[in-house]
Amino acid sequence: MKGKTVLLGLVVCLAAAAVCFAADAFTGTWKLNEAKSKIPPGVQKNLTATYEDVGDSVKVTLDGIGADGKPTHDVWTGKYDGKDYPVTGNPSSDMRSYKKIDAHTLEATAKKDDKVVLAAKISVSADGKTRTVVVTQTGADGKKVTSTAVYDKQ
Repeated sequence: MKGKTVLLGLVVCLAAAAVCFAADAFTGTWKLNEAKSKIPPGVQKNLTATYEDVGDSVKVTLDGIGADGKPTHDVWTGKYDGKDYPVTGNPSSDMRSYKKIDAHTLEATAKKDDKVVLAAKISVSADGKTRTVVVTQTGADGKKVTSTAVYDKQ
């Protein structure tokens, strides 16, 4: 009886470990830590980012404040394969692509009418608690602007 109990405990531990390691580092909800971020005025600021698995794709929902000061909500569903997929709800872009560089790093590109308007590097810390997004985009004045947004896992 003891042997069966030990074996069952080992199986449960291995299954739990497999689930933990299988989870994507980006999955979950991330909240902007404004104190640690450096976001210049006049560019969109995403207050929350939610990554969720949808079948064999990923759904990314961004809620924030636009360059005009109005609330924003956009949704992208696709794969981390570097190909363009439609984004809805964002007046400054109509397509977005994500490319997985490694288990903790993504590169993203947003386009409007086939023209790149934003490039980003998204990194999740080794402990999975912090997400840093370095973005280069065209500001409201037409000039390139770089910002760094730091997010905490919720």
